[in-house]
This record gives sequence, structure tokens and C-alpha cells, in this order.
Amino acid sequence: MKSFLDKTFIDRFIKAFAILIIGYSCSNYTHDENKTEYSDYQNDSVKTNLEIAVSPPPFSDEYIFPCSSCHEYQEPNSTRRDLVDMHDEISREFNHDSENRWCLDCHDEIQRDSLRLASGKLLRFEESYKLCGQCHGDKLRDWKVGVHGKRSGEWNGQKHYLLCVHCHNPHSPKFKAIKPSPPPVRQEDIF
Repeated sequence: MKSFLDKTFIDRFIKAFAILIIGYSCSNYTHDENKTEYSDYQNDSVKTNLEIAVSPPPFSDEYIFPCSSCHEYQEPNSTRRDLVDMHDEISREFNHDSENRWCLDCHDEIQRDSLRLASGKLLRFEESYKLCGQCHGDKLRDWKVGVHGKRSGEWNGQKHYLLCVHCHNPHSPKFKAIKPSPPPVRQEDIF
């Protein structure tokens, strides 16, 4: 007769317990469009009414934000073209389905400080993950549950997410090749 604490029984019990814990934590994840969370992550966050607590977008020095500071004095032009002057660098590096995409597929033509979904709904830049999720739904799903991207916070409480644009250039999202480092020197080759 086998012992009650047989190794097979213990292994099965541990696996079942782990599945229950994972299932419970996943079942507590709900997507509620009306849910409001506030980000307060050290000194680099701005409090915003967002569905998910995120860091502010990483606007670099070469991009002037708010966009309306320049565009409010310019007549909107929705003609697809190569950009010049302030946006020529973006135009040169743009490689995000560039055969089918153009600036106004993501940026709003009239309200320049907003992004625009395919439905026409306007988004703040802090909600850019929704824009990315229109085409990259699997990545958005993985990002929300913490499998893709970076998040911090409590395992069973409020979490704080980095946006897609913290790691990916929105105009050219594919990571650039990295030159490998030389191999380590063997100790016997030092002397």
C-alpha cells in the first residue's frame, strides 16, 4: 500500500494548487472601460484619469510637444507626402507599414495633441496602447496581463505600466540589430 504522502501525490497537489492560484489571479483581472485608476509612480508620473496606470510618454528633445504649439498656426493638410522641416527626420526613419500607413492614420489632423483610433475616437498620448492594440491585439492582451513589456507594482493590487513607446519607436518599432560584444578572455590567455 502506498503512503498518503507519495511523491506523485505531492507533485500533483503542488501543480493543482499552482493552477488554482494562477486561475484565481487571472479571474480577478477585469477590463472595465469606466474604471479609473491613478498613477503616482515616484516623480516621473502625472496623475491622469486612465483605465490603466501608465508612465507619461517619453517625448524626446527633438519632438516638440504639445504639437499645437506649432500646428495651431498652420492650415491642416491631409495629403500624403514626404514631410520636410520639423518632421523630416521622422519621415526618413518611418518604417511602420509605410506602404499602407501615414501620419494621419494615428495622429489627428485637427486636434494635433491627440491620437486617433480607426473609429475616429480621440486619445491622449497616455492612452497610446489602445492605438497600438488596434493592429497588435495579441501584444496588447499580453501587455495588460504583464507578459509583454514592463510593469511594476503589487502582484495582487495596483500595477504601473510602461507604454509601448517606452521600448518601441512608434515610427519604426522593430528593434535595431545590436553588435555583439567580443567573447570573454580566457584566464589562461591573460598571462
